[in-house]
Amino acid sequence: MKYYLAIDQGTTGTTAILVDASTFNFISMITLDHPQIYPSPGQVEHNLNDIWKNVGASITQLLEKTKSDSKDIVGIGITNQRETTCAFDRDGKPLANAIVWQDRRTTNFCAQIKTSGDLEFFRTKTGLPVDPYFSATKIHWLLNNNEQIKAANQQDKVLFGTIDTFLTFRLTGGKSHVTEPSNASRTMLMNLKTLQWDDELLKYFGIKKSSLASIKETFGSFGVTYGLDFLPDNIPISCLFGDQQSALFGQACLNPGTIKCTYGTGAFLLLNTGNKIVSSKSGLLTTVAYTYKGQAQFALEGSCYIAGAAVQWLRDNLKIIKSSSEIEALAKQVHNLTDMEFIYFLPFFTGIGSPHWVSDAKAAIVGLTRDSGNPHIARACLEGICFSINDLVQTMRHDSELAITTLKVDGGAVVNDLLMSMQATISKAKIVRPKVIETTAYGAALGAAVGLSRLKIEEIPRLWQEAKVFDINSEWRDYFDVKYRGWTNVIKKIYL
Repeated sequence: MKYYLAIDQGTTGTTAILVDASTFNFISMITLDHPQIYPSPGQVEHNLNDIWKNVGASITQLLEKTKSDSKDIVGIGITNQRETTCAFDRDGKPLANAIVWQDRRTTNFCAQIKTSGDLEFFRTKTGLPVDPYFSATKIHWLLNNNEQIKAANQQDKVLFGTIDTFLTFRLTGGKSHVTEPSNASRTMLMNLKTLQWDDELLKYFGIKKSSLASIKETFGSFGVTYGLDFLPDNIPISCLFGDQQSALFGQACLNPGTIKCTYGTGAFLLLNTGNKIVSSKSGLLTTVAYTYKGQAQFALEGSCYIAGAAVQWLRDNLKIIKSSSEIEALAKQVHNLTDMEFIYFLPFFTGIGSPHWVSDAKAAIVGLTRDSGNPHIARACLEGICFSINDLVQTMRHDSELAITTLKVDGGAVVNDLLMSMQATISKAKIVRPKVIETTAYGAALGAAVGLSRLKIEEIPRLWQEAKVFDINSEWRDYFDVKYRGWTNVIKKIYL
């Protein structure tokens, strides 16, 4: 049997999956977590050596688990947490920890840019608002605050990139310094119209073009493996993909108007807009879905920084659950919804993304009484995730003028039936869960096949399979209608 290998390098861990190269059936996966590093409040980093170690270990363990031979891997697709910024030398050695997409250290710098009135300059070129979320201000920070990187930059010895760039560089033995538009469009340095680095933006942030990766099409040739102890030489890397766009692809959302929401560390709602660059006036992002054979597909995106991470906080900080999977049973212990009437969990640990863009927002739990207990906090957490996502759904409806009556979902949290039922009721839409919920990794595996011309994009919808549909719960409808209005008021009073 021949395989496609997908490497899904995410915020909390690295997943390796194998897909049958002839049937495109999902075979198996291994996930290895890496530590989250918090140097100061609002700062989040990853050790790139930890990530690289887990790439090799996850692949090795996956091959052992499935009793597969690495020589049977015909192509590799890489998908990754976007915006997270890497700096490394020309030998591939990291020069600093990666600054994670959630990191807020450039909040003051972004505020200065906003004060200068250059917002439309950035949005017109990049489709993005000015926010610490994106890579440009992170690179600027490294160039101005890290002496080793500052010195290396003067000698043209530093390379910058998102995670896809770093992994490809290492997998190819330093022969490929590359990226593609679904990742590059998240840096605030790529021009949406040209799909290349923008000279004016590079000048604004003081970044040398020679330190950045070449932007290639999403599906194609990114080099071959070389000099690794966990894979043989000459396996082609034929797809690079930002994680949310990869999930859109894996969900077969290939036509304008198709939409998905991924529930991971954060939650991300993407709407395919075809070959049109659609600008939002309501706080959504314009981004590249993928590029292939000279054509670009675009998307509107709503970004919610915290989703599954809120459940992890209950597990790791409050310790009211031992594993994330326990939250559903705990939340179900709330039998009287009137007990929840005024309790709101505002999961804004790293600021608010779409649609409000409040970079210095902090999380809060409000409305507790002496009767409130762990089940109420657990349920409020799930409600808060759904309310945050519904803010995106409502904004997407407004901007796209589409009804959005059906929403495809994926990601680790979608196994929570209670969460899915809540989302269906709050957002007044059918929630459709696929058989393969790891659609981010699956999308990269399909992309690897497309990049090798062994699969046509128009063949992908036949591979997608529905597992379960969640409809609106009529018993909850009135409760959530009232509570969502309350959520909107609480957001306005505290943050806006």
